[in-house]
Amino acid sequence: MYLIRNNFKTVFTVGLIVLLFGAFLFYISKSDFSLENFIMNLWDTYVEDWGYIILFCWSILEGEWGLLLSGIAAHQGYLNVYWCIFIAGLGGFTGDQIYFYIGRLNKGYVQIKFKSQRRKFALASSLMKKYGWPIIFIQRYMYGLRTIIPISIGLTRYSSVKFAIINLISAWIWAAVTIIPAWYFGQEILDFLASFSSKVKKNPLVFLALFVIIMLIITLVYFWVKKNQKHT
Repeated sequence: MYLIRNNFKTVFTVGLIVLLFGAFLFYISKSDFSLENFIMNLWDTYVEDWGYIILFCWSILEGEWGLLLSGIAAHQGYLNVYWCIFIAGLGGFTGDQIYFYIGRLNKGYVQIKFKSQRRKFALASSLMKKYGWPIIFIQRYMYGLRTIIPISIGLTRYSSVKFAIINLISAWIWAAVTIIPAWYFGQEILDFLASFSSKVKKNPLVFLALFVIIMLIITLVYFWVKKNQKHT
């Protein structure tokens, strides 16, 4: 009870996610819903007309899901895979440039707004000093530091031109690495989604139980890490 009372927001969020996922599984099991058909309807409704704009905006937020979906759409012929890589890279570049200039132009705001993230900023600064510019390449894959690193670099005297060049190249590489596999294996992914929907319809409680276990493990790991951070 002490753990729940002192981390109510986290516990509530996890519980809400589990509840929503359970409702989603129940809906799938009682209807003719298909993930494959849902995605194909999404293509027909939005992607052909707005796909590249949606991809650009989504990439600013650095969401790989958007890139993966664009790769599948390219496989189906709704989008061009080369344009997807180009536009997603520009979106990722734009997002990190925004974070960089938040640090460069709003140091006082960063110190107040991200006060609780001091450890992450210290880690980001340490990584930058140790590895230099390559950290700009790999930060896109460092979950928990993806926004912190560009902001922390902006807080320093690091060249804005050099950062922009490295950031643009790394963004296009990130886009290509994410989109190309989804484009190449597009049909296999759609077949898997169709199979998944079929299995969920037959055994919704099994999938709900697995999801609850996974969320429980993630929550326990989160509390364990948080507890250890307080003692360091």
